[in-house]
Amino acid sequence: MIIYTLSNAQPPYSGTIFIDPDIITSSDPSSIQSTTYSGQGMVTMFDRRVNNWVTVNAYLFDVIWDDGLTIIAQINPEFGSVANATIEAEKYAFLIGQLPKILREDINEIWVHQGVEPFGGGNNSILIHTGQTINYENSRILEETLVHEASHTSLDATHSASTGWLNAQNADNEFISTYAQDNPAREDIAESFLPWLMVRYRQNDISTIDFNNITQTIPNRLSYFDLQNFDLYPFQGTIVSTDNVELEKILIYPNPASEIIEIKVNDLREEDIKIYTVLGQDLTHFTSYNSNRLNISKLPKGYYILKVKTFANKVYKK
Repeated sequence: MIIYTLSNAQPPYSGTIFIDPDIITSSDPSSIQSTTYSGQGMVTMFDRRVNNWVTVNAYLFDVIWDDGLTIIAQINPEFGSVANATIEAEKYAFLIGQLPKILREDINEIWVHQGVEPFGGGNNSILIHTGQTINYENSRILEETLVHEASHTSLDATHSASTGWLNAQNADNEFISTYAQDNPAREDIAESFLPWLMVRYRQNDISTIDFNNITQTIPNRLSYFDLQNFDLYPFQGTIVSTDNVELEKILIYPNPASEIIEIKVNDLREEDIKIYTVLGQDLTHFTSYNSNRLNISKLPKGYYILKVKTFANKVYKK
């Protein structure tokens, strides 16, 4: 059994989809390649209007994204015609195609109904109620909501109960939103992934207050996501770094480790290897380096940033 020790600190947000409406916009690229009608067929989908599973003779569409992923869009027959269903299928295939590949990898189906009910993620699907879409569009948070729901679908199973994520939660000892705080096992991944995209790839588009709120409240969760090397295509953005650090790849293994790590990068300068906590504290004095091997056995357990400089004065960190 997992036991969560909840912090009494008040989270900075009620829910992270409301932080900034421009993390993904209609002008951002989509990986959509094609949406093709394949006929009608009996399928079972969840419908929040009845809070239960329903079996309907849905309009079916094969959706292909240009990075090799495919899904089926299942459109409730209540839309009345292939033409109407095509409009819905193409709309959501484009929108979900804007999401990072990592968020689409476990989506097998898009379920589309009428009605004003919240979207849903999980069950290898994305659940859409088109009346609620209008509300999200009016608030300009449609794309951000899809990021949240797709995080449930593609990230929860792998990460929400992992040792690394639970360690990051405990190290932060705070939550980014009251929604995450009230539902730490179910909502924390989805509530934290969108802020990670914001501060790592959209820093110039969010306020300084929001940047500071996020980076100061969940630094260990941010570092956890940093370490995953997620495929974010077609989501575009450049990691914002300081002091001209080049965020190029440096090979470190094993990772995680408890005693020795090996560092592979060209022209390494031994005197310029630094270990920092995610809050910027220099703990290099707890380590020793010899022939591409760094002894970290004296470091307290946690997440760290390794920063190295080469003879060509390139700086790398991981």
